[in-house]
Amino acid sequence: MILLEPHNVIIQNTLSEKLVKPSSLDVAFVDYDGVRFRLSTPEKKTQLLLSMSIRCWDELVQYGALDEPDFNISMLIDLEQAPADPEAREAFVMSIALFKRHALAAPFERAFQTQKDLEAGGGQGDLMQIHYRDEEAMYVQAAQDRVTVIFSTIFQEETDRIFGKVFLQEFVLYSNREPPLEIRHVPGLRSSDDIGYVTFLRRAPISHIQLFRDYLHYHIKCSKAYMHSRMRHRVTEFQKVLNRAKTEVATGERKTVSGRTMVSR
Repeated sequence: MILLEPHNVIIQNTLSEKLVKPSSLDVAFVDYDGVRFRLSTPEKKTQLLLSMSIRCWDELVQYGALDEPDFNISMLIDLEQAPADPEAREAFVMSIALFKRHALAAPFERAFQTQKDLEAGGGQGDLMQIHYRDEEAMYVQAAQDRVTVIFSTIFQEETDRIFGKVFLQEFVLYSNREPPLEIRHVPGLRSSDDIGYVTFLRRAPISHIQLFRDYLHYHIKCSKAYMHSRMRHRVTEFQKVLNRAKTEVATGERKTVSGRTMVSR
């Protein structure tokens, strides 16, 4: 299995290039979750403006992320103030490439702090809902001894549903159609064959948990692509067998003993 990187490669590569050779720039791009980014130089070449638009920003602000107008959030990067040391510069670039990861970490950080506060007194924290995609969401809730993270995911195609069920059955806390008990009271939840719920009792790092949905669907697409390539290879082999089975048609003239040419009628 391939683990997806939590940072944005376009931000990382672009920033690394502009630190070496600053130039005018205006580029927009989108990541796996439909999060829109824009990198531009609005005033001068040595100042990059990184803007991000994410569907669940209002919910992230509610759980601790910092708010900005227009593009949800923007960061002005002064290239002239970047560290000169190569290792420090690489860490600086990576911290900016993790822009989205840090924004999505706000509800997790709050849940971890709430869990620490509840260790002595018991009880549970508020259920935080992050609708980061259309019809899909993350649910985070702290309790006395754990932080529970629940993912809902939609399978748009029948084949995705089959592959997804095979993958998700490897997780102990997986349910199809029916939402887990922790979120069953939430209004508007779907209950159909094309939706699945996976529950984590937080053991993995935040970066890995955030990428679970992308990780799942990425490997579903890879599995389908592999099977299609095998089927195309098999069809090609069958075509070769059929071509070898064809009888050869004689193209030369056929003559009798007396020298006359035989003509087919």
